[in-house]
Amino acid sequence: MDDDLWALIEPLLPSWPERAPRPHPVADRICLQGILYVLYNDVAWQLLPLELGFGSGQTCWRGLGRWQQASVFDQLHWTLLSELNAAGELDWSRACVDGSHIRAKKGVPTPVRRRSTGARRAANTT
Repeated sequence: MDDDLWALIEPLLPSWPERAPRPHPVADRICLQGILYVLYNDVAWQLLPLELGFGSGQTCWRGLGRWQQASVFDQLHWTLLSELNAAGELDWSRACVDGSHIRAKKGVPTPVRRRSTGARRAANTT
C-alpha cells in the first residue's frame, strides 16, 4: 500500500482507547491489507493464509466489523472521491446512479382473478 494512500486512511481509524484489547496485536495497515485481500480474492475469512502475514482471518474480520461500525469505510470512500476529484481523475460524464438497493415500484397491482365458490358467477370473475 502506498504511503500517500495510508496517510489518508490512518486518521480515519478509531484511536486506541476505543478499540477492544487484542491478544496478538496486528498493525492497522497490515489488518487493512488482509481485509482487502479477502474481499478482492473472495476468500473465506477462515481460509486467509497466515503465511501472507496479515494475521488470522478472525483478526481481520474483527477489524472490518470494528471499522465498519465506526463508519471508517464510508469516510474513506468520500475522502478518496474528493482526492480523485481534486486531481481531475474522475470523469463525471460517465457517472450513473445505481438504485439496485432501493425497491422499485412497478405501478398499480393488477387485480387477481378469484375462483368462484358459489353456484353462480361471482362479481369478481367477469
